[in-house]
Amino acid sequence: MDVRLAAAPSLHRDFAVATIELLTKDPRVVGIAAAGSLAGGTMDEFSDLDLVIAVEPASHAEITAERQQFAEALGPLLTCFTGEHVGEPRLLIALYGPPLLHVDFKFVAVADAAERVDEPVVLWERDGRLTAAYATDVARYPHREDQWYEDRFWGWVHYTASKIGRGELYDAHAALNFLRTVVIGPLALAAAGHQPAGVRRIETRAPDVAA
Repeated sequence: MDVRLAAAPSLHRDFAVATIELLTKDPRVVGIAAAGSLAGGTMDEFSDLDLVIAVEPASHAEITAERQQFAEALGPLLTCFTGEHVGEPRLLIALYGPPLLHVDFKFVAVADAAERVDEPVVLWERDGRLTAAYATDVARYPHREDQWYEDRFWGWVHYTASKIGRGELYDAHAALNFLRTVVIGPLALAAAGHQPAGVRRIETRAPDVAA
């Protein structure tokens, strides 16, 4: 067992092990990896479990159609839905419980696994194929050029001010949160040497800006 998986909270670790035991019986599955906080060694009891399921390219459409059944077979599934709202339709977001556990399943053709935003840890694979796919490219977290922010920021500020001027305070609140998440947070995190992931962990990664 990978040392990071072994160190994960028991709820997350046991679910990952059960997933491996189930999916390795399916010859269409090529490999299973964990991304996010497990791969980064920062997982705690509040973390999601992010699993990448790499499959035979010829079987990707078939398995995509069956992914809810996969999720249902792994435990007491409360709800699940696909990730179009975050721009990732290959993602299946699932909530299990009790006890409550949020699991993200990303089903990809094995060659497409190379396109990624972080470095997953391979938990299981057939013939080294998932490791080989990862070796063909490097992880790239999306980050816009500074000028992209500059071109938009002041127009967004004026829009926010106009909402305050009208007394549309809920709209203004939403606009301020948008500016924090889309502009200020990513720039602050990038300046501090971290991935520009909105306002993720900004309290500890860029505490001066957070304050």
